[in-house]
Amino acid sequence: MEETIGVTETAPIPQQRSEQLLDHAVRYTEERHWDVFAGTWLEHEEGRELCSCGAADCAAPGAHAAVKDWAAVATGSAVQVRRVWGKRPDASILLPTGRTFDALDVPDTAGFLALARLERMQRTLGPVTLTPDHRMLFFVLPGAAAKVPDMVRRFGWSPSAIDLKVRGEGEYVAAPPTRVGGRGAVQWARRPTPANRWLPDTDELIDALAYACGREAAAERARRSA
Repeated sequence: MEETIGVTETAPIPQQRSEQLLDHAVRYTEERHWDVFAGTWLEHEEGRELCSCGAADCAAPGAHAAVKDWAAVATGSAVQVRRVWGKRPDASILLPTGRTFDALDVPDTAGFLALARLERMQRTLGPVTLTPDHRMLFFVLPGAAAKVPDMVRRFGWSPSAIDLKVRGEGEYVAAPPTRVGGRGAVQWARRPTPANRWLPDTDELIDALAYACGREAAAERARRSA
């Protein structure tokens, strides 16, 4: 079983050194055959870290698309990646969804519960990221957006009642070790390895994720009514 970040464990936050970003971006293209593109970056001003977009209230400082046509510039070429990060070595690493993978996006409390459950059941798992805003993203085969609502209903949950989102075509996710302002870095809860090169389909994970998100929603309702 692969090592994962535990619920109570404080995982080290990697430093966002420029050579590290380039190195990771190249590996994503060469080893995983994922498209990548460079996003915004963090700029230091008067002791603060601000997003290069210039917005003081940026929701994802240093970790969002820098151009509107980001889908057109996303590339799977390691040569192009080296060229892009050579010009902007501190740019965030962003991965388009809906191409080689989709991502099932859940709260980290539900994500850790589902991850433990899936591992106990010895289910096929792909890479999983953990974000500084307490979300976990499970990488699955493309096409999840069309399947998830009906699957969730089949397990007895209303899609609008649980916090389970799908990142698919036309969207993107930030890849480790991208930092999101002063909140910390995106990390791997389950790293990409040769063993998980072949991604699971949504139906291999959705029961555990829907159950965990349903429990989380029920607990939240109980807290509000207490």
